[in-house]
Amino acid sequence: MASTLTQPSTDRAAVSGDGGALRRRTRVLALPEARWALAATVCFLLALPGQLAGAPVWVWGPLYALAYAAGGWEPGREGLKALRCRTLDVDLLMVLAALGAAAIGQVMDGALLIVIFATSGALEALATARTADSVRGLLDLAPATATRLDDSGGERTVSVEELTVGDTILVRPGERIGADGRVLDGVSEVDQATITGEPLPVARKKGEEVFAGTLNGTGALRIRVERDARDFVIARIVRMVEEASATKAPTQLFIEKVEQRYSLGMVAATLAVFLLPLGFGAPLTEALLRAMTFMIVASPCAVVLATMPPLLSAIANAGRHGVLVKSAVVMERLGQVDAVALDKTGTLTEGTPRVSDVRPLAGSGLDTGELLALAAAAEHPSEHPLARAVVDAAHERGLALPPAEDFASTPGVAVTATVAGRVVAVGAPARLLAGATDAASARAAALAAGLEDGGRTAVLVAADGVPVGVLGIADRLRPDAAATVTALTTLTGTPPVLLTGDNRRAAARLAADVGIEDVRAGLLPQHKVAAVREWQDVNRKVLVVGDGVNDAPALAAAHTGLAMGRAGSDLALETADAVIVRDELTTVPAVISLSRRARTLVVQNLVIAGVFIAGLVVWDLVGTLPLPLGVAGHEGSTVIVGLNGLRLLREAAWRRAAR
Repeated sequence: MASTLTQPSTDRAAVSGDGGALRRRTRVLALPEARWALAATVCFLLALPGQLAGAPVWVWGPLYALAYAAGGWEPGREGLKALRCRTLDVDLLMVLAALGAAAIGQVMDGALLIVIFATSGALEALATARTADSVRGLLDLAPATATRLDDSGGERTVSVEELTVGDTILVRPGERIGADGRVLDGVSEVDQATITGEPLPVARKKGEEVFAGTLNGTGALRIRVERDARDFVIARIVRMVEEASATKAPTQLFIEKVEQRYSLGMVAATLAVFLLPLGFGAPLTEALLRAMTFMIVASPCAVVLATMPPLLSAIANAGRHGVLVKSAVVMERLGQVDAVALDKTGTLTEGTPRVSDVRPLAGSGLDTGELLALAAAAEHPSEHPLARAVVDAAHERGLALPPAEDFASTPGVAVTATVAGRVVAVGAPARLLAGATDAASARAAALAAGLEDGGRTAVLVAADGVPVGVLGIADRLRPDAAATVTALTTLTGTPPVLLTGDNRRAAARLAADVGIEDVRAGLLPQHKVAAVREWQDVNRKVLVVGDGVNDAPALAAAHTGLAMGRAGSDLALETADAVIVRDELTTVPAVISLSRRARTLVVQNLVIAGVFIAGLVVWDLVGTLPLPLGVAGHEGSTVIVGLNGLRLLREAAWRRAAR
């Protein structure tokens, strides 16, 4: 069964607020499976204290009956549907086992089994509903309307679905682009993070491609539509997530893989144990009691509990350390991973540009602090991410910023302002130095080229038309990235692969810093999915770690997907199988190790449960197994395997996994 766990990051909770929490609770209770499971759980919890306190049966008996009815309704109905299709599944088997337990006086045990199964079904339904909602919500990124220009230059607001290839649309500053196309006129900077994952807006001018759903900056663009709405990249992301989720091979827990045969075998054996003695003249009551005893001792309760406690304990332990694993199936799959693909921006890096270099030019008369203060003062009125990085760096150093006057911004080129009587320009070196041949410009160009060769974004600072220095801006590497890459290499036997939509130069520099050799850069979402499929075609079980909308199709297609929680997009968080709440990369290899330990305990428990079941079944068939002793043996094996699985709740289990 699959479940969802909404990551409780303070960052995201602050954004969603109480209204978001209320909507989530309302959506949960809107599911019939959730309502039935809640009713069964409440009835069980009300009945249990009365039974344990020795109250009369009329006090707690009706409550248990309601728990059976409420919790057994959905799995029983699904089991009967399967039976009509000539298959017998574990849902119906569990309902029959619960009713059999009640028939011989073990009412509480049967009710507990019903509650567990009803809750699992509700969590699975919730997981499906949340993922569907998130995929549909992705379409909200693309605007519903666009401004279409006719041949005479007139404007008309039309639905995006009405646009056809060859139409021209106008995108004003601050608007989202309404279609995939190519710029006909205008210059602007476009935030393409939703599509490519690039941390910084990119300059777009005549002849360059833009995508629907991306955010235009401060310039106006005329764009020729080159794709129909159904073929927009953002629409293809939706389709890829839906298709990957639908076609992803269903992975089941070990016991569920044999449930059909076990169910048929148990039912057939129970009937045989009942009918054969009758055929040889045994009394009806004696034959029925023997059959019920057989059904109890042979029921898979102990086997189910042999599987679940280690996995659920591992989930709880991982949750305490900031990794929310959405189901026991996911926890089991994590231990099977033998290849890892990592996103760059927001995963290996923090996803926020920061000033990494401050380089005054010789002869400028400025030191590093003065150069940074001059640039920050000019950039202060701007909302561009690079401007914020420069201003933040100045504030972090405690620099006083002089006031700026006559601020102006030219998209894709520079910002200008008058600071302390000097006209300061801060912008792209290639644009500000175009055509310049003096010595200062040559030194500035060489310095900028060196920074860009190192994977940084170079920003030129000029005063009164003369270059005075260059700033280097880069996305900061997470401090635990290199250690995580090393640990994943040791665990899987293969170094991780870097999949990113960012440019190759920046990707190669970062990969070298963390020890990754296989770098695939400049990828759109479909390319990431293709890379995952490529590994799956050679039977690799791929773990994908990412955070953005552009990572969601790969997260869905992968054997297991992990999303970074704090900066992760809603689609990535819902599509992924697990969420790293605190963005601590070292928890990735730790949770893989914990999963492998859980799988080891599952095997141990299955052996223990199998020995108990086989021994009790043989005793019942060959000799005369007293019913109380059979129940005691069955429940005793359940307790043993349960306690063995709970060992993974200890802090020591996480410490061993994190080594």
